[in-house]
Amino acid sequence: MYRVIVWNKDHEILDIGDEQLVNKWLDDESLYLWLDAYDNKLEEEKKFFKEAFAIHDYAISDAQRTRHPPKIEIFDSTEILLLKEVREASINDLSNTIQLAIITGDRFIITRRTGLSHVATSLWAKINTNKITKMNTPRSVALNLAQHVSDNYIQQLLTAEEHLDDIEQKIFQSPNDKLLSSLIGYQSQLRKAHRTLLYHKQLFSRAHFKEYNRNNDTDELLWNNVYEHTERSHSLAFLYYELSSDLIDGHISISSHRLNQVMKILTIITVIFVPLSFLAGIYGMNFENIPELKFKYGYFFLLGVMLSIASILLVLFKRKKWL
Repeated sequence: MYRVIVWNKDHEILDIGDEQLVNKWLDDESLYLWLDAYDNKLEEEKKFFKEAFAIHDYAISDAQRTRHPPKIEIFDSTEILLLKEVREASINDLSNTIQLAIITGDRFIITRRTGLSHVATSLWAKINTNKITKMNTPRSVALNLAQHVSDNYIQQLLTAEEHLDDIEQKIFQSPNDKLLSSLIGYQSQLRKAHRTLLYHKQLFSRAHFKEYNRNNDTDELLWNNVYEHTERSHSLAFLYYELSSDLIDGHISISSHRLNQVMKILTIITVIFVPLSFLAGIYGMNFENIPELKFKYGYFFLLGVMLSIASILLVLFKRKKWL
């Protein structure tokens, strides 16, 4: 499936349609074009990209891969940005991403994705409803898409923060295995998001600005915005990863403390009953010549001794603040 937008250098949208508009763009060098590609046959797509846009084989190969680390690569007349976009419906799964390939030239931008892209779909919807009436150069559109990818991460990370805060409250109330499982899941997702965003942050460093923009400083402010948003999302991912690690440690500590309290009570009970069990064992032996066996008040005396031992031990534990 292909979707195409054609606009002119006055930033006016001229037409929205399918791949048939490519011929209109080819015939008029004053026009810009955005082609969005998804779910096409790989060989046919590769041939189309090469013939219509003269894109390098390596760029097409990277764009068509379902899994590839984020990167930026500069070719003779085109540039390719490979980004990981978090799915909109993945509030609880930051590691659920699609690959968004953005190929740009002087007069065109191609987005090639491995799934539903909220960023591309949202911008397309705004264009169709005339909420966006102007577009800049293809590279500016690419940087806008990249900024929205970072913004999506920020929104998802802020949602994750709310969930972590909720889990933190529940940990102090009643820690359980389900909470620990949720925390470990968040930690794993945040670790993957942190790694992905580190790639993104490196892509939009100053080292790549001049190359990507072909020594044109017009988009410098937009590039800086993309870097700042990406740096913020990377920082948030690291912050919440550390927070999830702290919460896991806190959960384990609280659980261990509660277990220690239970073990302390059980130990105290055991210590109290050891001498009582010893006395009961002595006088429970079936020997006829036990000295106290014929003692009239022996039973009550033994119960008194047991009660005294238990009371003394309880007082001792209380003074030592073990109870």
